[in-house]
Amino acid sequence: MSVTVDGDKSGLVPVRMRRILRGPRPEKVPALVGTACTAIGLIDIAAGVFPRFRASRMHAVAEVLPGTLGPLSAALSLSAGVLLLLLAHGLKRHKRRAWRAAVVLLPLGAAAQFVWRHSVLGALLSLVLLTLLVRHRGEFAALPDPRSRWRALANFVVMGAGSIALGLVIVSAHPRRVIGSPSLTDRLEHVLYGLLGIEGPVAYTKGVDWTVGYSLGALGMLTALTTIYLAFRPEHPAARLTDEDETRLRALLDQHGGRDSLGHFALRRDKGVVFSPSGKAAVCYRVVSGVMLASGDPIGDVEAWPGAIERFMDEAKAHSWTPAVMGCSETGGQVWTRETGLDALELGDEAVVDVADFSLSGRAMRNVRQMVKRIERGGYTTQVRRVRDLDDDELERIRRAAADWRGTDTERGFSMALGRIGAPGDGDAVIATAHKEDDTSPYGDLKAIIHFVPWGPDGMSLELMRRDRSADPGMNELLIVAALQASPGLGITRVSLNFAMFRAALARGEKIGAGPVLRIWRGLLVFLSRWFQIESLYKFNAKFRPRWEPRFVVYRKSGDLPRIGFAAMQAEGFVNLSLPRPFTRRRPTPAPRPCVHITPAQTTDHTVRAA
Repeated sequence: MSVTVDGDKSGLVPVRMRRILRGPRPEKVPALVGTACTAIGLIDIAAGVFPRFRASRMHAVAEVLPGTLGPLSAALSLSAGVLLLLLAHGLKRHKRRAWRAAVVLLPLGAAAQFVWRHSVLGALLSLVLLTLLVRHRGEFAALPDPRSRWRALANFVVMGAGSIALGLVIVSAHPRRVIGSPSLTDRLEHVLYGLLGIEGPVAYTKGVDWTVGYSLGALGMLTALTTIYLAFRPEHPAARLTDEDETRLRALLDQHGGRDSLGHFALRRDKGVVFSPSGKAAVCYRVVSGVMLASGDPIGDVEAWPGAIERFMDEAKAHSWTPAVMGCSETGGQVWTRETGLDALELGDEAVVDVADFSLSGRAMRNVRQMVKRIERGGYTTQVRRVRDLDDDELERIRRAAADWRGTDTERGFSMALGRIGAPGDGDAVIATAHKEDDTSPYGDLKAIIHFVPWGPDGMSLELMRRDRSADPGMNELLIVAALQASPGLGITRVSLNFAMFRAALARGEKIGAGPVLRIWRGLLVFLSRWFQIESLYKFNAKFRPRWEPRFVVYRKSGDLPRIGFAAMQAEGFVNLSLPRPFTRRRPTPAPRPCVHITPAQTTDHTVRAA
């Protein structure tokens, strides 16, 4: 497949030449500086806390220094060390504001090292690092991450707990200077009072109380100042899909939406988007924990994909985000790796059913056929319709039922979930519903729902499954069969079902002749299936005899995979690091774009695309 460079008027530009024109890869200086910053921060903290660590070898110089300078220098060294530890991660990520703060703190740390510890080596290390920062200041140009003022509360909790723990160490670091035998409660009370700048119940001799008091006061002030700074700094909201972006994406999907079954999920409104210079292609993404996650293939003309990918990589570089792609196809993986130099790893397989080949007859479909017949004999009926064919009352009832049957407070899904039903512009989506008369249900005879989104003009992709907990097992099988049987009447020739992670390993590991390594890997996946839908998704999909389309994760280096995996679990909703519901700030949904957020459930009978 030939892919030209979007925006290049001279024709095809070799990838190697384009990389040369973009300049060399970022130096390893930020990582080195961040590590050194961590080491110096620990040295500064140790110098301010432990008496033996700061033993002076320059007694003659110490005798001529003012007596009150010692305790203040210890507090300064402690504060500088804590701040350098906080800044180390930002320096490793090339953050400009972290660089500015480090340039201010390092001289203060050097002065504290020399005045209090009288350590020429400690001061020299700080100055060497300062010189390195100034010399390579061009490497620290990354823009701020998306953020909100709620991080101030998290900072107060984390910094407060850390200050209390470090304060207990400070109070207990002078056993020979303590008057009496204060209990742990007395020490904790002394720390809490000291963080507020008040003298506590623990007393010392030979002026140690000044050192401890200044150090605790410095920790309290540091906690207060960082919290105030985070509370009042300007917000950098996460990227969101605007009305204009959505209009442009829908136009691209109308022309090229049949290429990727995940294309319609790019219309999630919690994603950002970058377009190619010509506007003929786009990459949608979300930033999670410093990882810039794209999902599926780029949207639009394949010839324009390189331009959109280049914009994506430029955005990641500008903010020092880790680029990654979740669930792209084989073609998409080839283009991503060729244009960026990233690597690809097979993540799993997507189950795709060709409607013309589907049938309930035959031995292989006996279990599904028997289950469907049994449910139908129980009095259940099904309906399969386009969303635009539903009236407002029925659509609202389906929305409320789907939200109520979700089974979890955490919204799940990112790469293979849309997060809404019946929003304006989604009239081509398909809803299959199961019905049975029930006078006790608040939703009448509605018992189960399956929602499909468009996949080009002749396909649809499974978005979610929901069922009433009181309904009979097998609702998902019933509705999928009903949707497949009704597909010809809707002009649908292919249906994308769930995505099964590590399907190949599960399938090969259970066959005769599988090697020990493959069997161990399969055993681990089966064990993890107790908490995650791995084996259950594979077995559920296999019931319908689909063809398997491999999906890949694209990453920069192997060391990024754990971080990418954790960020993907956050994006999918399996790991939730947000504040508890009573502390979260609710944002009103804009009136012109109402929607009800729908998320997948966890149980096997609620199998969903977001594995």
